[in-house]
Amino acid sequence: MSDDLDDLKAAMTSATPSPDGARRAENLALARQNFETLQGSAKPLRPTSENGQNALWTGVKTMLNTLTSKGALGATTALVACGFLFLTPTGQDLLRKPAPMTVKQETESAAKTVDTLRRATPQPVPARPKASSPLSELLTDDSGAAGLTATTSPADQPIVPANDLSTMQSSDTEAFANAAANPVKVVSEEPVSTFSIDVDTASYSLVRSSLQNGSMPPHDAVRVEEMINYFPYDYAGPEAGEAPFRPTVTVMGTPWNAGTQLVHIGLQGRMPKVADRPALNLVFLIDTSGSMSDANKLPLLKQSFRLMLDNLRPEDQVAIVEYAGSAGQVLAPTAASDRTTILQAIQGLGAGGSTNGQGGLEQAYAVGASMAEDGEVSRLILATDGDFNVGIDSPEALKTYIADKRDSGTYLSVLGFGRDNLDDATMQALAQNGNGIAAFIDTLSEAQKVLVDQLTGALFPIAGDVKVQVEFNPAAVAEYRLIGYETRSLRREDFNNDTVDAGDLGAGHSVTAIYEVTPKGSDAVLNDPLRYQAAEVSGDAAELGFLKLRYKEPGEDVSKLLEVQIAQGTATNSEAQFASAIAGFGQLLSGSDYLGDWGYAQAIDLATANRGADAFGYRTEAVQLMRLAKSLSGQ
Repeated sequence: MSDDLDDLKAAMTSATPSPDGARRAENLALARQNFETLQGSAKPLRPTSENGQNALWTGVKTMLNTLTSKGALGATTALVACGFLFLTPTGQDLLRKPAPMTVKQETESAAKTVDTLRRATPQPVPARPKASSPLSELLTDDSGAAGLTATTSPADQPIVPANDLSTMQSSDTEAFANAAANPVKVVSEEPVSTFSIDVDTASYSLVRSSLQNGSMPPHDAVRVEEMINYFPYDYAGPEAGEAPFRPTVTVMGTPWNAGTQLVHIGLQGRMPKVADRPALNLVFLIDTSGSMSDANKLPLLKQSFRLMLDNLRPEDQVAIVEYAGSAGQVLAPTAASDRTTILQAIQGLGAGGSTNGQGGLEQAYAVGASMAEDGEVSRLILATDGDFNVGIDSPEALKTYIADKRDSGTYLSVLGFGRDNLDDATMQALAQNGNGIAAFIDTLSEAQKVLVDQLTGALFPIAGDVKVQVEFNPAAVAEYRLIGYETRSLRREDFNNDTVDAGDLGAGHSVTAIYEVTPKGSDAVLNDPLRYQAAEVSGDAAELGFLKLRYKEPGEDVSKLLEVQIAQGTATNSEAQFASAIAGFGQLLSGSDYLGDWGYAQAIDLATANRGADAFGYRTEAVQLMRLAKSLSGQ
């Protein structure tokens, strides 16, 4: 055995070539040349006190440090991966799988060079922290720019076919504030309906955004009352000396059910003269986190606020607070007449970093408090894509925080920009408890509507805590249901409780509410009579019901009462008819069970016939959206 081993050793020794000094020097020169090529310089090496392997390794370390900076990490990761695939048996096995990988020759060569250098001098590989959200790290880095992050490797990335990228950009992360549709109620059992008014319009814009992008909106995104109230209506306003708004009640046949009627309630607010408007203190709280970099987010926000500036008066003041990784004041309180300074501050905003919503809220309210003076109006406008980490432990704690600030005189409105991250539920909670509005701005024309055309109504309330209560007459009405206002429902006893918050009515605003009622004796009654309840009810059948409204004058704590009879046979009008077309449209989008065979074609016909003057083109656009929905739904 020993002889065999000796023979093997001798054979290996004879097969091993002797060291060749000239060849070694040639190889070293080639390595130095390749190193300088990778460094991006054709110049020879500078003189150094180091020599041999030490000099080479110093250069290698410098190169690797450069290549592993944040800006180049994605590239180096790809190069090393290519080297692994081509130079190792495991990598070659991977290449034999059905999905071939094409690599340019230059990339392969560079990857081999880097891989060879790293294998020649083994180094410990630091442990890579596991990303909590691989998808978010794939899409954004610390600065909010698109690209791979330092903590992302190809193995962490979700494998998505090229034609299926829409799946990654879906609205799965969106959260909508909605509830199940109001049910049909029996008048003899529950004759009273109570709710708070709503002047928000976010739902309509969300619906439009979905339809114009070729998809039906999620059912939860549809709040029918916000769709109805998106449009201005030509209701009669109050006379001098009357309440700040006037109610108008109309009773007409239901378009989708011949056996029922619609009770249409319209409120029209007074529009005060511009000269009578108090000075306005505006604090813009702007989300500048990395997710706001899209064109329909921060860039659109900047354009929107430029439009708004032209409608402010010299005595109005503007301040800007931004929030991302930290909160900071971008613009100290500045007179609206100093347009240049304000525009420079707005234009200088950039998206990047994480979200610190709580810090932003706290600082914005502090700035608003410092601006407030007696007789002036202070308003906080939050602009965000909805990725809003308020930093407050619970929804109830958030409501309490906003309500406390509201009671101090600073109201909060929320403007949403962009989709995918949109937290509509949080937006609604903030606006409702802040006595402000919630709007979604998806186009510059929508910004014009919200921040220019309806600016006065959005910022100057003429009636606070407006509540609606309707008592239906069981002698005339068997059943009823309120269309929309699911998230604005109040208890019966809340109507007379002045400590219960409700919606505010702004200057010049109109509010619409619609009930579908089933007359007594109609074939459309859905519920059987109770066995142990008296069948006969006395009363004047000419009166369908009784409308009561409570409101507070601005700055007052005690409410006032308005009462209006709901009579049979009220003459209909085109405004009520158009509102009913939008009510039907909203119910179709939400998947309502109460419309029977009535569909988009009927909604289109009804809306088209009752568009009226349509000075701003809003109603024409609604008809176009109906046509889109009809096509997308396959009707």
